[in-house]
Amino acid sequence: MSPNPVSSTPILRTALVWSGGVTVVLALAAALVGLLVAGTEGLWSGLAGVLIAAVFLGITAASILIANRWYADPLYVPIFFGIVLGGWILKLVVFIVALLVLRDQPWIAPTVFFVALVVSVIASLAVDVAVLLKMRIPHVSDVTLPSASDVADGREGEADSEPPRV
Repeated sequence: MSPNPVSSTPILRTALVWSGGVTVVLALAAALVGLLVAGTEGLWSGLAGVLIAAVFLGITAASILIANRWYADPLYVPIFFGIVLGGWILKLVVFIVALLVLRDQPWIAPTVFFVALVVSVIASLAVDVAVLLKMRIPHVSDVTLPSASDVADGREGEADSEPPRV
């Protein structure tokens, strides 16, 4: 595992922290609005919609952060895609199960649940955009350039041809 984070790591960590804060605010707002609009069923529906959106949107960022821990490993690419694809498959299965379980629940107000879910997804996308706009990442990152001695010795192409070592 690499001591230096991949350039996407600070972005994903910041997005997860900001999304957590936005989720708390949205959960309170959805619970209050749901309670006012549809009573107790609306309260629980609003909370369920926000919670489901937060979990599903957090799984992708968390899986990328976990996969980035193997950056210096020679098998980084298959490990990365295996973890991220596994997270997506997990989300698909959990989504289908959640829909099957929640569709006939008496405590779900469908309109409140749907609005809370959509607003949470839009808020998460807005947080992602805000984080990306505020982070300062160079256009070229995670690249090792040849040193002056490599250039003097005529080995400037060798730095890119070897896999990273731990």
